[in-house]
Amino acid sequence: MAKPHKPIPFDPADHLAKSLRNPAFKAAYNALEDEFSALDALLLARKEAGLTQAEVAERMGIAQSSLARIESSLGSRKHSPSLATLRRYAEACGKKLTIQIG
Repeated sequence: MAKPHKPIPFDPADHLAKSLRNPAFKAAYNALEDEFSALDALLLARKEAGLTQAEVAERMGIAQSSLARIESSLGSRKHSPSLATLRRYAEACGKKLTIQIG
């Protein structure tokens, strides 16, 4: 008889805090700070608009898979969306793209 499945608890914030104790991880994480901030801003705009990826994609005139690639590319550095793409994303969420250097 198979043993019952016992879930392992996972706390992402705790995991990140522990991972940041590793200097190499911390340096790599900090190097991606601007991408994480941009992704947070996109996801917040979509959430505030109450839209799904599919709805934002439709408003932008692109496939949902393309929008998923845009959202996932921030933080991976595989592809950086253009300002025009970010502007269209913001407009699809009823927002205006602004850039701030601080």
